[in-house]
Amino acid sequence: MPPANRSSRTGSQTHPGRLLLIMALITAAIAAWALWPGQDNAVRLGLDLRGGTQVILQPKAVQEGATITDDQLAQTVQIIRQRVDGVGVAEAEVTVQGSGEGAAIVVSVPDVSQERLVELVGRTALLDFRPVWTILGPAPATLDDTSAPAPAPTGDDTATSARIVQAAENTPEFEAELAALDCLDPINQAGGTPDDPQLWLGTCDQDGAAKYSLQPAFIQGTNVTDAVAQLPQQGVGGWVVSLTFDSEGARALAQSSQELYALPDCSPGGPSPCNAFAIVLDGVVVSAPRFNEPIIGGQAQIEGDFTAQEAQDLANILSYGALPVTLDVVEVTSVSPTVGNDQLRAGLIAGAIGAILIVIFFLLYYRVLGIVAIASLVMAGGLTYLLFVALGKTVGFTLTLAGVAGAIVSIGITADSFIIYYERIRDALREGKSMRQAAEIGWMATRRTILAADFVTLLAAVVLYIVSVGNVRGFAFTLGLITVVDLIVAFIFTYPLTVLVCRSSWMQRTSWLTGLRRTDRSVDAKDTDAREADRPTAGVES
Repeated sequence: MPPANRSSRTGSQTHPGRLLLIMALITAAIAAWALWPGQDNAVRLGLDLRGGTQVILQPKAVQEGATITDDQLAQTVQIIRQRVDGVGVAEAEVTVQGSGEGAAIVVSVPDVSQERLVELVGRTALLDFRPVWTILGPAPATLDDTSAPAPAPTGDDTATSARIVQAAENTPEFEAELAALDCLDPINQAGGTPDDPQLWLGTCDQDGAAKYSLQPAFIQGTNVTDAVAQLPQQGVGGWVVSLTFDSEGARALAQSSQELYALPDCSPGGPSPCNAFAIVLDGVVVSAPRFNEPIIGGQAQIEGDFTAQEAQDLANILSYGALPVTLDVVEVTSVSPTVGNDQLRAGLIAGAIGAILIVIFFLLYYRVLGIVAIASLVMAGGLTYLLFVALGKTVGFTLTLAGVAGAIVSIGITADSFIIYYERIRDALREGKSMRQAAEIGWMATRRTILAADFVTLLAAVVLYIVSVGNVRGFAFTLGLITVVDLIVAFIFTYPLTVLVCRSSWMQRTSWLTGLRRTDRSVDAKDTDAREADRPTAGVES
């Protein structure tokens, strides 16, 4: 009697309507998040399903004559992947083919233009802060000026590398080479040639409006601890990149800004030296602001008429550091999704066949409660779709073939939860409990099993996501996400809906349509024992 009373109290205290209302509110909130008007409300597909861009890069040592190690290649791959992921592009594939000087780095990214991908992954991101010595016009020296020799390139003089001039001191030869440098040539505005921060530098700005004679760097990019793209605090002007320096960089910035602030203003053809400093990225001047006041505190801004995307890309590149090698673009191609679409079609057909078989099983074996299980599967599928759309908007989640495989695997995990619950209900009915009591007792015996099983699956998905890369991470993420969805649906949809159904008078009759008949109880002795217990017994104290 006491266990039965406890079960009755538990059933009376359960409010399935409240749980279903919570489920409805959660679904409505996720739907509003995913399907808000005016936005792209489709699931983002990965490279293998939608196609994208593939670029092949040839690594070269930063210093001439140096060799490329496997550690440098591994570091390069990691930085490129961080750069791509940092702008919201998921499921990028970054692989190395070969080793050493003959290695090639292959980057495949969905939904990114060829130009932006090359700019994103090919920039070395060597950053220097240099005092400006002089500012000259962009045109080269006249051809009849025999005192000006031809510009001597530093590094690899190819169509992808800008020409720069470097020297240990500001000598007449250095000035002559700088005068002959043609900053009207787009090649010399593009950057890509690393500079030695310990030497004087003659180079162009990225707009081709001027060329600069710059002193050795007083701060290097390695002193940058954080970079953020934002609009100016005053709200005037375009996007800027705000930099935060470490203690060493902050001290150098404070000292140099005080020294340069005391110098006269500078302009093209004006006095030398002047109070400007140049921000040099990969050999070209990105910005050359003046010190309006000494900078104390280790923070500065890069201004360069950036768009929002350009500022974000630059901040992202600087945040993850410089590449240990320079990269030449060998080939840029578009990837076709044809093969992926065929595989997706086959995967969806396989998933549909599996889902149909599960539906048939539930209807034949559990009948009415099988309909509850099917409704739960539909709810889980709808929530999963909405989360795919919402996460694609916010964190750049993209669905790949591996993710589809994770979703198909999770169908079986979700079906297992229903089977465990319904079998526990049957066990309670065999023990002589009413349908109302069996729904509650069965859930109390099931929930720990569901939690334990889903926790193990979720733990495996998290570990796999952490230790893997590429498409395997997509499989792990999808598997973990749908496991969480399974928990939500089981606890606040399947359970309360099953309780409501089991409380109905029709289900109390336990006909064959319910799928929960009592005819398979081991013996009818429990009813006999109950009748015997109700009889008065002489000589026995109740």
